[in-house]
Amino acid sequence: MSTTLAIVQERWAELVRDPALQDLPYKVETNERGQILLSPHSNRHSFLQDKIQQVLRRHAPEGSTPPEFAVATPKGVKSPDVAWISPERRQEMEATGDPTTLAPEICVDVLSESNTAEEMNEKRALYREAGAREIWLVELDGRIRFLSNDEQEQSQLAPDMPDHL
Repeated sequence: MSTTLAIVQERWAELVRDPALQDLPYKVETNERGQILLSPHSNRHSFLQDKIQQVLRRHAPEGSTPPEFAVATPKGVKSPDVAWISPERRQEMEATGDPTTLAPEICVDVLSESNTAEEMNEKRALYREAGAREIWLVELDGRIRFLSNDEQEQSQLAPDMPDHL
């Protein structure tokens, strides 16, 4: 049976209120059964997140660049490492609840050695299904892959964005 987005949002609200889960040093997501998925960060990962936010603020149009922004999907809550959200999109997203059911325009994931191609393809499909226009994958060497339906040479939303951090 398919999980409805309202159930995903309700489960996420429970987790956000749970005092035992406050201040975890992990990226938190859920799967389609509402089970918690924890991903520990390396310091390198955190520095890449910070660098992406800095570069987005310089090269993308006006917008927000929050880290680990929760998006409700049919397969649980997924959180891109960094997102870019235009002011117009933010209003639309807020109207869908928390976590949002409408993805940011740009969802950026920093890859780690434990990520599989299958996992990243599934997340890419979930972000796109939720309305993301672009998914960026940051490789271990700092190279950025710009993906929409297919891989692009550059971002269409932030065309001045470099392809390497």
